[in-house]
Amino acid sequence: MNYTHTTLPNGLRVVNVPLHDTRAVTVFVFAKVGSRHETRAINGASHFIEHLMFKGTKKRPSTLDLSKLLDGVGANYNAFTSKDWTGYFVKADASHLGLALDVVSDMLQHSLFDPKEIERERGVIVEEIKMYDENPVMAIENLFESIVFGKHHPLGWDIAGPAKVITSVSRQSLISYRDRYYHAGNMLVVVAGRLPSDINRRVEKFFGRLPRRSRTPLAKPYTAKDAFPIALLKKDLEQVQVGLGVRSYSYTDRRIAALNVLSVILGGNMSSRLFIQVRERRGLAYSVSSSSNPYEDTGAFMIHAGLEKSRLDEALKVIVAELKRLKKTRVAGPELARAKEFLRGKMILNIEDSENLASWYGRQGLFAKKIETPDQAMAKIAAVTAADVQRVAKHLFRPSMMRLAVIGPFEDRRHWLPILKQV
Repeated sequence: MNYTHTTLPNGLRVVNVPLHDTRAVTVFVFAKVGSRHETRAINGASHFIEHLMFKGTKKRPSTLDLSKLLDGVGANYNAFTSKDWTGYFVKADASHLGLALDVVSDMLQHSLFDPKEIERERGVIVEEIKMYDENPVMAIENLFESIVFGKHHPLGWDIAGPAKVITSVSRQSLISYRDRYYHAGNMLVVVAGRLPSDINRRVEKFFGRLPRRSRTPLAKPYTAKDAFPIALLKKDLEQVQVGLGVRSYSYTDRRIAALNVLSVILGGNMSSRLFIQVRERRGLAYSVSSSSNPYEDTGAFMIHAGLEKSRLDEALKVIVAELKRLKKTRVAGPELARAKEFLRGKMILNIEDSENLASWYGRQGLFAKKIETPDQAMAKIAAVTAADVQRVAKHLFRPSMMRLAVIGPFEDRRHWLPILKQV
């Protein structure tokens, strides 16, 4: 798949990805900033700023002014905050490219950060935090990553931050934080879909005045520290939530393709080993899955399950047995081929959509020294061998590496230590 990668005079990088068999276009702007760039005093600032970007600009003073414009052309629009990037996008009929560029650039350069809106949004975000905290299915990932990365490092903190910070952080602190990271040298614009021939001129018209700064504070590198390997959040639940896994690989680690294949084999779909063993054959869980969550310099691999509380130990033993099997015995050819074809098929479906395509190139542009196209990524998947999968399993699934997060009505987190030592 062809793309162009250029840099505007102000230092802003622009990636254009033409998709000819579509009538849509997505403008996706990435800032290389997320919760891992924060201190405890401003934990949640990246996410708070994302919210405030939609609360009005000098040109369009209210949220309604912004939403009416985009709703009026049937556009999709949203924003995301992760631990190491924040993104804003508008996806619309390609004839409305100018509007998409105008609105996103206006939000990112001229948002008001009105004090009244900040006070109102504090309450909105506190309710969002409560929604995650009070929903065990949503809370388990945060708990798991807190035990994988530890509370000593921002990667182990919640993206939304604690309510006490959200209710007290000052407007000036938010603006100062925004200004440190929202500048041309730390941002990337991706335009994907049906593109006009003068796309770079159009992007420069709207983003060419984005300020350029000489330096950007770097994220704190991740360093591991010894810690107790099990986190328990006591809640009176009939269905408990479990996250079992390890610290794993970064976006650009050469082993990430093999890990993605391993994840499919283990718990990536309804024919995966865990789905068959845990749900279909034993009826231990309604849902069981595995996933890889990479970051710039590390990552997390998690097996997630929702289980009846009295059968947790049994389910953990079944999961551990499957991890041991991956280490001991190489995956057979047909199973390996199915997993690789599953990943290839999902990737092809994703890149048919301009939003997903823009997201792919944006993350590549932020974190890879050289952008890897979807075709190149699929070629790496195709090259994964059974030996590669086994090698990754042996490297990651070791007793000393295993971490467990549990949300349920239990008292003693040490109870599961013997099971982890069996891996």
